[in-house]
Amino acid sequence: MSDTKDDPPKPGTPEEITRKLEDFIKNSLGGQVLFTRVEGPGGSPTETPEDREEEPPSPEVDLSPIFEFRLKPAEIKEHLDKYVIRQDEAKKVLATAVCDHYNHARIIRAHRDRGENVEFSKQNVIILGPTGVGKTYLVKHIAELIGVPFVKADATKFSETGYVGGDVDDLVRDLVAKAGGSIELAEHGIIYLDEVDKLATPSGRLSRDVSGRGVQTALLKLMEETEVPLYAPNDMRAQMQMMFDTRKGALGGKAVINTRNILFIVSGAFAGLEKVVENRVSKGSIGFSAQSKERPSGEGLMRQAETQDLIDYGFEAEFIGRLPVRVVCDSLIADDLYEIMKRSAGSIIRQFEKEFGAYGIEARFSDEAMKVIAERAAQEKTGARGLVTAWERVLRDFKFELPSLGLPVLEVSGQLVNEPSVVLELCREAARSLSNDPRTHQARDFCERFKAENDLDLKFEPDAIHALLERCEQEGATVHDLCARLFKDFPFGLQLVVRNTGSRVFSLNRDAITAPDAYLSDLVAKSYRDPSEGGARS
Repeated sequence: MSDTKDDPPKPGTPEEITRKLEDFIKNSLGGQVLFTRVEGPGGSPTETPEDREEEPPSPEVDLSPIFEFRLKPAEIKEHLDKYVIRQDEAKKVLATAVCDHYNHARIIRAHRDRGENVEFSKQNVIILGPTGVGKTYLVKHIAELIGVPFVKADATKFSETGYVGGDVDDLVRDLVAKAGGSIELAEHGIIYLDEVDKLATPSGRLSRDVSGRGVQTALLKLMEETEVPLYAPNDMRAQMQMMFDTRKGALGGKAVINTRNILFIVSGAFAGLEKVVENRVSKGSIGFSAQSKERPSGEGLMRQAETQDLIDYGFEAEFIGRLPVRVVCDSLIADDLYEIMKRSAGSIIRQFEKEFGAYGIEARFSDEAMKVIAERAAQEKTGARGLVTAWERVLRDFKFELPSLGLPVLEVSGQLVNEPSVVLELCREAARSLSNDPRTHQARDFCERFKAENDLDLKFEPDAIHALLERCEQEGATVHDLCARLFKDFPFGLQLVVRNTGSRVFSLNRDAITAPDAYLSDLVAKSYRDPSEGGARS
């Protein structure tokens, strides 16, 4: 009698076990989870030499920007002036705090190398100011200038333990990712937490305790000094990744990040803080002398904010105590918004120029147009963000229609800003006029004759047609005579391109009209260099 029913099931091969584990984890947790081979008898992985892949060496990380830090506050402010308009006080305070922080890191390392211990208080920063005035921009460009990793997050997405929103420790882990896996570089990065005012929980309001007061408490240890596990202890996938990395030797012996030298910068609009300060100031100036003094308002009150005001606003005393450096950013008026468009290296005008330029359209913005938009954006009360709103309302139809009209230039004038529909109709008429111009048909006739004589297909792009007609006007030449002169060498040169690439169709842009010899030379050179673009035999 067979005892098949009593036999235990045979264990699968290591490959089958691995595959089942992977499928189970993927179905349970989601995401991509890859296992190394299950170890066979004797403790060695059941893999063939062909299966083994050498781990790439860890990239060398340059720590000289930190440990050889020599920037001066005035140099940092000068750099920030290129990107952020006004906010001079904020720039000075931030530049000084950042220099102090990284000078401390450099000094601490030098003393540690000599076996000496030195202590410094951290210069964590709190920035108060309305939306859209450049708070994030300031911090971002400081980090880029110094060369340290930078992480930005909104305070509202975190909770104290991670069961609502995210875990604040993830901020520190994100720094490691931004640092290319270098824990030492991450330990000298910058963490920027925006909308921190949303964490305030005034007495009597308990509804946001989990993601408010609790997060303040969770941030305390991070902002001072603590060690954060590189892998989240409550995340199964992170723990499994730790096991794999440990097995591969990828941890380098260190699996925690120390926050002692991480600079924390928090910011928010702090709406309503002025009232808290005003109440305190009013109580302290009751009597005859109060009438003789002019009371501050708005940002003036913000600048008078004291630690107790922030506590009354809803912050823990210990939390505010970890942020000794306070900065107030000013609201932006219309003149400031105009200067942002005119002078800032990150001006929205540069963005629009590139967007139109992608279709071969040169967008020219007049001062009059920018001043009108600045006035409208100021009414939005959203700082520099209002510029995008104001411009999009004006330009949305032009961005939709102009790429198809074939006009090479868009003059963004005061009239366009005030009467966009009128100017758009003028653009349509200009495009129709260009299309119906007899000289446009003459240019196409030239292309047909060129194809018949040389078996090469030329096509003029809209900006090329416009440039061609401009040259005809300037030089008093006919289209046929001008084209014969400009493209006399094209039959021979383009045959070289055909021989290299096989393509016999050539689209000519404005450059082919303004500088035909240089255009042809570049086309031939590219055909030898890059087969995928017009390309080449080597």
